[in-house]
Amino acid sequence: MRIGLVAGETSGDILGAGLITAIKQQYPEATFEGVAGPLMHAAGCDQWEPAESLAVFGLVEPFAHLPRLLRLRKSLVDRWTASPPDVFVGIDAPDFNLGLEKRLRKAGVKTVHYVSPSIWAWRPGRIKTVIAAADRVLCILPFEKALYDAVKVDAIFVGHPRADSIPAVLDVWATRQALGIDADELVAILPGSRVSEIARLGEIFAAAAVKIAESRPDVRFVTPVTTPALRALI
Repeated sequence: MRIGLVAGETSGDILGAGLITAIKQQYPEATFEGVAGPLMHAAGCDQWEPAESLAVFGLVEPFAHLPRLLRLRKSLVDRWTASPPDVFVGIDAPDFNLGLEKRLRKAGVKTVHYVSPSIWAWRPGRIKTVIAAADRVLCILPFEKALYDAVKVDAIFVGHPRADSIPAVLDVWATRQALGIDADELVAILPGSRVSEIARLGEIFAAAAVKIAESRPDVRFVTPVTTPALRALI
């Protein structure tokens, strides 16, 4: 079994790595290829392009990258049309993946979209795009399946990966000790996983932290760094 994959940024990489691992348990001979992050690559995906290539943000930035992204999508369509995989799985990144899935599906490739777009929150019209693009939708939130059932789209609730990785009851103090944090008051600063997000929003987050620290001198801050490339910027 040969499976094409396209994931965007860190969250998609995490999902993709878990998907590869789960599929390998059922089909050890399966092979994987496409746009992948480091976790997917480590799990066994042949990385044609890094997942962070799709990590664009905001209203203006996507337009600046549009020619490159269109070239990438066309190259994937051409490559997989010439040598079709058994199935293609687009992992999140709906603005890129749904268009890719639609073209591959027209070429006869079975397509799956993993992580439903938030049609229940905004842009509900996107469900028409999903209908045209995906043979099957893998939902990570339980109520999403009913939305697709109502329009006769093949959808499966597969669960949220964090539901398996995070305990139902978290020992806060033990976690802080494991991280080497002894502060009574702790604030997490979460600027995102994209260079553009941090470049644009980092100063705002930092200024907010300064104001908090001025009024509460004992508070401490922690920031997760999703990739080594972001550490210096953060």
